[in-house]
This record gives sequence, C-alpha cells and structure tokens, in this order.
Amino acid sequence: MTHTYESLSVGDSFSWSRTLTMDDVRAFADVTGDDNPIHVDEEAGRQSRFGRPVVHGVYLLGIASKVLGRDFPGPGSIAVSLSAKFLRPVPVGEEVTIEVKVAEKIERHGHVKMRMYAYSNGKMSLGGEAVVIPPSADE
Repeated sequence: MTHTYESLSVGDSFSWSRTLTMDDVRAFADVTGDDNPIHVDEEAGRQSRFGRPVVHGVYLLGIASKVLGRDFPGPGSIAVSLSAKFLRPVPVGEEVTIEVKVAEKIERHGHVKMRMYAYSNGKMSLGGEAVVIPPSADE
C-alpha cells in the first residue's frame, strides 16, 4: 500500500526482514566493486575481529532505501537525504530487520523525516534517518 504525505502520521512505522546470504553479499560486491575480503572471503572473515564474514554496512543502507522506496511510504517515494551510523556488524547468513518510522512531517516542503534502523540478532546494527518525498495520490 502506498502512503501519501496526507495519509502518514508521526509514529507510523513499517518493518521488513530478510536473511542476507553470502550470495547476496557477493552480488553486492560484484556490483559495487567492494570486494573487501572481510565481506566475501570465509577465511578472511574468520580471521577478522568479527570471527566470520560481515555484510557491507552500505548494503544495509541500500536495503533501508528499498524499504523506503518500495514498501513504506511506497512506490514513487523519492529520497532527499539518508544518513546513518553503523553500530555493529551483521554477520553473513543472519536475518536483518529494517524498521522505518515517521518522525516528523515537514509541511513547508511536503517531506517526511523518517528514523531508520537495522536489527540483527535482537541488536541494533544501523541507526539513522532519511528525508523522503512521499508519493502523491496520483502515482
């Protein structure tokens, strides 16, 4: 369901979960060129401070962008800004949950400030915010 500026209220939220596999991480590495061994090499991941390969932080941000653009507010949303802090790594093979929540409606521009979070194993891995232009009723 698509949510317009008018239909959104402060406090509205949405969450989406997915297990991120090594195939997912390697596909992301292929597209971006970020083939840092800590992400794509099992042995390098085991020898790292994390003890196993971890998902690219920017991949998590990309998934949050997918949620904002496809799920909530929905198709037709336009990101104006995204900012995030990477708080802890997400090991490859674990489920990640992206949660977005309406924090503020900016009436002057028709924008919405959203809080966004990524959780893995019950702990916050990413925290940040986005400003989006929700779709119009015509879209």
